[in-house]
Amino acid sequence: MSGGVDAGGEGWSLWPAPAKLNLFLRITGRRADGYHELQTVFRLLDWGDRIALRVREDGRVHRLGTSAVGVGEDDDLAVRAARILQSSANVAKGADISIEKRIPAGGGFGGGSSDAATVLVALNALWGAGLELAELARLGLQLGADVPVFVCGRNAWAEGVGERLTPLELAPAWYVLADPGVHVPTGPLFQSADLTRDAAPAKIADFVSGSLLDNAFEPVLRRREPAVEVVFQALSRIGTPRLTGSGSGCFVEFASSSAAERALTKLPDGLRAWVAGGASRSPLLDALAAMKV
Repeated sequence: MSGGVDAGGEGWSLWPAPAKLNLFLRITGRRADGYHELQTVFRLLDWGDRIALRVREDGRVHRLGTSAVGVGEDDDLAVRAARILQSSANVAKGADISIEKRIPAGGGFGGGSSDAATVLVALNALWGAGLELAELARLGLQLGADVPVFVCGRNAWAEGVGERLTPLELAPAWYVLADPGVHVPTGPLFQSADLTRDAAPAKIADFVSGSLLDNAFEPVLRRREPAVEVVFQALSRIGTPRLTGSGSGCFVEFASSSAAERALTKLPDGLRAWVAGGASRSPLLDALAAMKV
């Protein structure tokens, strides 16, 4: 969606919807309901989409602009988030929603989930709905397994389908991110015969020790998507590339912003890559706190 809205105009407020990285991702089993048991660490970033919201008094929820990936208004996660909150909190007000998309669709950076979480958190405040973050996270889980971590706004160790969260304090880090430009549907990947679904469960101590860097989807995607393999080869010039989520986005971690920026200059022309910093907590929570001052 293209923002195109003067967020400084009357009635509008502007809210961040940060991207995320999965610093590792394992599949440890399949549940009776067909979903998979995962283990991962979510790292929130200081970069992402921006959402403009304006409260309406007529109860309508309306998306301004069109989806960059052809998603209809009724199927848009941000719109669905607003309507779920309306229904759950018995709110009579509505909202205009405009999203400035920066996060590539289908890249594993969490764009749609983060947009939905920001709408839940921001409209809960703007409408005076009064729901606690824990309740908003439960509503968000109806929209997607990644939504709760964005609602809670903390870096976290995650299990289950990604909804069982344990907050983690992560060291400062900066990342060179790269987008191969491949939109990878998650469903078919989970059905792939060469996907490892029975990895040994790990512990938080394993991650802290630095021994967890693997992503179950990486070997599958590198074989299936030539564009992903090309990006991995390019990023290997500057460090150890990793995949985020179920892909196709890739990243390399650095201890300083200057090191990340220097590495970025060494990548080949034409590769869509940029630098983002890890956040100690979501900028959405900062925006919410600022509103309440």
